[in-house]
Amino acid sequence: MTTNGGSEPVIRRTPVFCGIVPPHILDHLAQHEDQTLSDAALRTLQHDSAARTRRRVTAVRTLAAAAAPAAADSTPHRTIYDAGHRTDLPGTEVRAEGTEPGQDATVNRAYAGLGATFELYLKAYERDSIDGNGLPLNASVHYDVNYDNAFWNGDQMVFGDGDGEIFVDFTTSVDVIGHELTHGVTQYTANLEYYGQSGALNESVSDVFGSLIKQYSLGQSADQADWLIGEGLLAPGVHGVALRSMKAPGTAYDDPRLGKDPQPATMQHYVKTSRDNGGVHINSGIPNHAFYLLATALGGNAWERAGQIWYDVLTGGELRSDATFADFAKLTVTAAKARYQAGEESEAALKAWAQVGVQAA
Repeated sequence: MTTNGGSEPVIRRTPVFCGIVPPHILDHLAQHEDQTLSDAALRTLQHDSAARTRRRVTAVRTLAAAAAPAAADSTPHRTIYDAGHRTDLPGTEVRAEGTEPGQDATVNRAYAGLGATFELYLKAYERDSIDGNGLPLNASVHYDVNYDNAFWNGDQMVFGDGDGEIFVDFTTSVDVIGHELTHGVTQYTANLEYYGQSGALNESVSDVFGSLIKQYSLGQSADQADWLIGEGLLAPGVHGVALRSMKAPGTAYDDPRLGKDPQPATMQHYVKTSRDNGGVHINSGIPNHAFYLLATALGGNAWERAGQIWYDVLTGGELRSDATFADFAKLTVTAAKARYQAGEESEAALKAWAQVGVQAA
């Protein structure tokens, strides 16, 4: 065990496969009569399944070890690799930290997105990289052929180019990059189990900080933000604006090829299912909406008070790995009181959770 220079222990936890595109979308596409679309979706599902298996095997060998200390120089250490449309990782190194942009826009976007994520965590929360201890940020682009996903594999980021008809290049949305890297932050902190409500919280925390990274990089206040996850990922002609909406869960897309966005905004419409690890990508809409309500009620920059409360809960050591929505909600109220005393922050948190039907008191 090492520390990040403070009191927080840094332990490498067992990761889970957390692709940005939910399996229910890929399942829908896999059944499409257009063989080009169905083949791309099936190929992506097959590789996602293989990645899950590889991560379970390598976790036993590599992820039980403590994170190695790194020099806390407050600068990112990024390396971008080109997978060359193969699945062997990491691929060929194409850009290192501090080098000038090249001709490949995908490489440059990945490099910038890793930097934007590093900057938000450092400047807003004094966290040195994903593990809090200067972890190098590595990413592979051009993964596989027509690969419709992006994921954090426990050690690095991986980006597909999309199929060009439903999804475009997965480096396009900085919030997607931030979302996936935040799975790494969760891996090193609360280690939320990837099933049921704790799994939905795992996904929601990544959506929250993915959105905050986008807002921070654009200099947007809570009322200026679009609160969309994956805006820009859908190809022209797809009926939708993003993969998810924190402002209005269930409205991000409605397309005959993708289906309709199934996310609920409140517990009244909580989805009970055995698929998608108990609906982790679906029911994450509920805590997502709670955060949106809190952030917009407080106003200003969402990464400040609202984001700080969420970060305090994630890293405070009180959040159980099998936490429910109610567990998380109560901790946000406690964290708000601890940091801001009996001010508007704790009252706004109580109200936000009540609006989505979660008991926080």
